Amino acid sequence: MAKNNKLDQRLKKIPAEIWSKIAKIDELKGHWIAGAQLSPQVLGRLKRSVLITSTGASTRIEGAKLTDEDVEKLMRGIDIQKFTNRDKQEVKGYFELLENVFDSWKSLQFGENSIKHFHKELLKYAKKDEDHRGDYKKRENNVQMINAAGESVGVLFDTTPAYLSPKQTQELVEWTKEALAEKKYHPLLIIGSFLVEFLQIHPFQDGNGRLSRVLTNLFLLKEGYLYMPYVSHEKFIEDNKPEYYLALRKSQKTFKSNNETIVPWLDFFLTIFLKQSEMAIDLLSKENIERLLTKKQLAVWDYLDKADSASPREISEKTKVAYPTVRQALDKLMRLKKIERLGQGRSTSYRKF
Repeated sequence: MAKNNKLDQRLKKIPAEIWSKIAKIDELKGHWIAGAQLSPQVLGRLKRSVLITSTGASTRIEGAKLTDEDVEKLMRGIDIQKFTNRDKQEVKGYFELLENVFDSWKSLQFGENSIKHFHKELLKYAKKDEDHRGDYKKRENNVQMINAAGESVGVLFDTTPAYLSPKQTQELVEWTKEALAEKKYHPLLIIGSFLVEFLQIHPFQDGNGRLSRVLTNLFLLKEGYLYMPYVSHEKFIEDNKPEYYLALRKSQKTFKSNNETIVPWLDFFLTIFLKQSEMAIDLLSKENIERLLTKKQLAVWDYLDKADSASPREISEKTKVAYPTVRQALDKLMRLKKIERLGQGRSTSYRKF
């Protein structure tokens, strides 16, 4: 058995609210397995959409500025001159690596070599990262919070010194592999523990956050949460980015103290994964859309059912539904793949598929 007492100690006292979230997630997991009857065509469209959404979200968390529409254009081979080569290179690397995970997760193995290989693939198009792809960091790299403009707004925490990173990463990987194989703890606790420790070590010079999210998808697929390719995990993190950083910081600042805890991180991780799981079950009810929408959201859907296309402002005026509620309804209908967006900015409109 891999010896890593600190990781075991952090999982000794898990509060009831954490176990409650795990129970709800596993109940929904059972519903997906039992009831997933979406057609291959629908699943294919969903997977393609999630690849776009997850790539956009994961790279924007780290400071990229490309929208989902920009990502889709790039992956169709359309160059967008207004963005830097770095943004475009990072997007392409993430998209292709995540696509490989979605398509080949059964045959992909988790280990130190695979983590290094993933890192190399993640950054394979990034010219600035040529000298450290797939290699542990050679200099220190603290973690900074990036705002919407792609600027650092402060250091969140110091990471493991470069000279200790290889040893600590090896120990973490060994503990994780054995804990999962022996079912020592619930897999969601093991995965959450791996993620918070991996991000604390920050073993590579760059790309650690993006790599952690690709690994999250791989872990969860291998543990039977088979809806990962159909609802974007990365989008939930992007939508809750301040809480994401805060949960990491709250847990990691206790490390090396007498009261180490990863409960703040586990609470965040499981909260967003529960939302992701709930959305996956919503997909099973795609033909019963009336059950998924509130009365006001249904009014938006009914208007689009009759119109060729309409802008959010037009929908609000015609249905007498408040503009913010219209936006929420449109977002939900987009997630359910019931409508599509046309244009950008002020000329944006929506129509039924």
